[in-house]
Amino acid sequence: MQRIQDVEILLVDDNPELLAMLCQTLQGAGYTYLHTARTCAAAREVFAQTPPGLLILDINLPDGDGFTLFRELNGAGEIPALFLSARDADADRLFGLGLGADDYLTKPFLTQELLLRIQLILRRVWGRSGQTSLAAGLHLAACRVELGDASVHRADGTLLTLTGTERAILQKLADNRGHIVTYDAVCQAVWGQGYYGYENSLNVHIRHLREKIEADPSHPQSLLTARGLGYKLVTEE
Repeated sequence: MQRIQDVEILLVDDNPELLAMLCQTLQGAGYTYLHTARTCAAAREVFAQTPPGLLILDINLPDGDGFTLFRELNGAGEIPALFLSARDADADRLFGLGLGADDYLTKPFLTQELLLRIQLILRRVWGRSGQTSLAAGLHLAACRVELGDASVHRADGTLLTLTGTERAILQKLADNRGHIVTYDAVCQAVWGQGYYGYENSLNVHIRHLREKIEADPSHPQSLLTARGLGYKLVTEE
């Protein structure tokens, strides 16, 4: 496979309008091989004929639920998956991630965020995951971060989950650990060339990220601000 956009993607949702929109969005982003299903039964048929490299599935389906369907389809191996659901309860999100899904996005959603999360999943699984190997984990002052499964393991035993955007920010900073990464460089890495207007959003995501990885977000030890320049990630050796 020459490009991550060439991976087979199976979209499962009972809303035909949403499926059409998803296909249009993904095709516009260069994804070539898209398959759709509106029921669990239809998804099984498509899966049997063309095993996908990525699953994007709803939870509430006419003949079952996405959790059970994912567990069934994933029984043959580790299939990258993103749950796309109107159910925004933390329990549902954590349950889906606990089953082995890569991400969980609630409806309604920004199409740009969906594309970003898909790109992050496919880069991790099918492409290069970054300049630095983080398989052993990223050790910070107050926690250990596993970028592969977007998890934060705090010293008190608390397990937190990074959003797709938070993970992308941390990946960029981790690739340049110990060095200042400019605001523009972070924005471009996360939102692409058309990042203009996302500078304020970056500040919000940085604050939320610090709430997860710092012992005291108001006095960070790992994710530092270089005033007027950008951010720097300090890791524990």
